[in-house]
Amino acid sequence: MKINWFKYASPTAFYPLAGRLVPVLFGASLVLILFSLYWGFFETPDRLGGTNPQKEYYRIIFIHVPSAWMSMWLYLVLAAWAAIGLVFNTRLSFMMANAVAPTGAIFTFIALWTGAFWGRPSWGTYWDWDPRLTSELILFFLYIGYIALHSAIDDVRRADRASALLAIVGLVMLPVIFWSINCPDPNQCAALHQRSSLSDIESNILTAMLTMTLAFWIYSFAAAFARLRSIILTREGDSTWVRGVLEREASA
Repeated sequence: MKINWFKYASPTAFYPLAGRLVPVLFGASLVLILFSLYWGFFETPDRLGGTNPQKEYYRIIFIHVPSAWMSMWLYLVLAAWAAIGLVFNTRLSFMMANAVAPTGAIFTFIALWTGAFWGRPSWGTYWDWDPRLTSELILFFLYIGYIALHSAIDDVRRADRASALLAIVGLVMLPVIFWSINCPDPNQCAALHQRSSLSDIESNILTAMLTMTLAFWIYSFAAAFARLRSIILTREGDSTWVRGVLEREASA
């Protein structure tokens, strides 16, 4: 049977679909998080080798690295939905961008926070103003700026457009972050932060890290869809179908 996916571009159609997906996605992400934590703590070596061997504290990478990846990925998703909303003037696209932003900000904060705890034993300091750390901090401010700008404008349609423009302009930070982490010449981007190198990671460590990344990715869908349902109810509160939903939920 052919499915008309375009019908889900309507908040009316997407709201019940999101409601069915949210518990499944939350459950799947929880299972994967528990598996990743078990594998990371019990199936990986006690010491991270290399030119600068590190002890047990290296296990923070199972949270830090997936969070950093998700911070960049979710900003790309946020900007993509914002651009779709601007081009096609679709309400659900703006709502989706608005729903993704808080989760992206949380993952960016977690990346910065866990990075600070990594930095203290590794580098002797919680923070250093090098390109890699600073660009991630700027990304966090972009998330906060998007949320603050949208909240500061009373007219929802104007808020959608203004914050969408900010999100699109902020895309310039993603290649900057990628370059700072993968810079081939250390003289161009001298930093304490290690370079990205998945090929040199022990297989069990890589398994735990990639599983946690998948868990965070699924969790991001669940959190965004749950938040999107709340946004839809708020914005569509005067419509007949929303009043019907609220009445059914109140009587249940």
